[in-house]
Amino acid sequence: MSWISLQVPDQLQTIAELSVARPQVIFKHSTRCNISSLALQRLQRSGLPSHIDFYLLDLIQHRQLSNQIAEHFGVWHESPQVLLIKNGECVYDESHMGISMDELLEQAAT
Repeated sequence: MSWISLQVPDQLQTIAELSVARPQVIFKHSTRCNISSLALQRLQRSGLPSHIDFYLLDLIQHRQLSNQIAEHFGVWHESPQVLLIKNGECVYDESHMGISMDELLEQAAT
């Protein structure tokens, strides 16, 4: 499984709709931040499970979209940040070194 690039606002509604059938994860990544790179590497080393869709947002290129994500899903913007979307809503978010695949999988299973 690979990352799906998140680049346009229309994808947010698609993510919300798809989340009814299967969990969706958004990772907000700053390519200028070492902590963000470490968090991304930790997720990638764990392997992306095939029963969850993973979206990668480049914050440097798409800062406005990051703000739209925060508004659409009702979360405070942080970087790096991971959001778990289920049934159209953000049910879990974490930032910085709190980001872990184990926690994402646990939250996705509930």
